[in-house]
Amino acid sequence: MAKVLVIEDEDSFRNVLVKMLSKAGFEVRQAGDGNQALEICAKFMPDLVLTDIIMPDKEGLETIQELLEINPSLKIVAMSGGGRYGPNSYLPLAEKLGARATLQKPFMREDLINTINSVLTND
Repeated sequence: MAKVLVIEDEDSFRNVLVKMLSKAGFEVRQAGDGNQALEICAKFMPDLVLTDIIMPDKEGLETIQELLEINPSLKIVAMSGGGRYGPNSYLPLAEKLGARATLQKPFMREDLINTINSVLTND
């Protein structure tokens, strides 16, 4: 069972993601921002991190950089609804920083599961 850490500042959306991934057979932990994620990552050691980009305190791009400094082989999927500038400005940057895939919010459950499975199975 693959371990996934979900980083999302919106509680209701984070809870939906956790339920979807748990039902799909993943062992899931959650964090509300990048600071929490770094603490959880150190103990949980996920196979994959699913992170939002726009968050308070420590946002997703900074979190991606810090996670990959600690573990360069960590697989990361970035997601964004876009914020002020739209997702097309943040998601390509997330990939340049090391995210293996991106998802534009809103997305379908099938797209989420397929993306995560694809990233987990491809090196």
